[in-house]
Amino acid sequence: MELLDGKKISNQIKDEIAAEVSKMKEKGEKVPHLAAVIVGSDGASLTYVGSKVKACERVGFESTLIKMPSTTSEIELLKKIDELNKNDDIDGFIVQLPLPPQIDEQEVLMAIDPDKDVDGFHPMNFGKMALDMSTFIPATPFGILELLERYNVETKGKHTVVIGRSHIVGRPMSILMGRKGFPGNSTVTLTHSHTKNITQITSQADIIITALGRPHFLKAEMIKDDAVIIDVGITRVADESTPKGYRIAGDVDFENVSKKASYITPVPGGVGPMTIAMLLKNTLLARERRRTKEGK
Repeated sequence: MELLDGKKISNQIKDEIAAEVSKMKEKGEKVPHLAAVIVGSDGASLTYVGSKVKACERVGFESTLIKMPSTTSEIELLKKIDELNKNDDIDGFIVQLPLPPQIDEQEVLMAIDPDKDVDGFHPMNFGKMALDMSTFIPATPFGILELLERYNVETKGKHTVVIGRSHIVGRPMSILMGRKGFPGNSTVTLTHSHTKNITQITSQADIIITALGRPHFLKAEMIKDDAVIIDVGITRVADESTPKGYRIAGDVDFENVSKKASYITPVPGGVGPMTIAMLLKNTLLARERRRTKEGK
């Protein structure tokens, strides 16, 4: 069994991006600028956005964090998004999810300029991804592809089972793993909470990507020997033995599944760090595209 070490690979990617930014500075070019909007004070969201800001500092990006109160109206948030769309200094920005109940998530995602949508959630970018056109790939699926590529995990002709159908991970992964190229060219089965006989399906899989959000859902008896396991699940599980009173658990029963798998991602330290690294990569891509468009 080999560990797909997202922490190690994400640090390599950040080093590569930092080197690119250093070259930009030497040429007197504008460095990439990423902005993040957070509405409310959700603890997990604040921690995650804080990690993104620190990552920007590490690679030499400019970053802007915009905090808005939980009472913010949809109109107020849409106004802020419009400002960011028109701000030429901002290359890309994200609106941290989830949003308060009074705000329609889809309306917000639709309002973001597709050229600045470094999360890759806008329908235009999702559609381009589905058609295998150049675009922003959602950061978590992008990170999974990068892990598979850098560890040279064979995907051609393999049976990939995706568990979960969210527009953030499950659906894009089902499209990306079936595309032409590497990683890709696999035969994909998309499963979800209403799938019957799921063990029968997962036990035939060469690659399993699970993003269900159910701790330890995938058991050793559900996989075949030498399967590749990608665990996207991150759930806080109560644990009084820890200082914080909880621990982070993935969708996979790691202790037992790892004994049968050929490759497996840990939680934490697997897909999570890759998500932030690929958000930075998308922001660098956004800056390069804008420079090309502007002829600068």
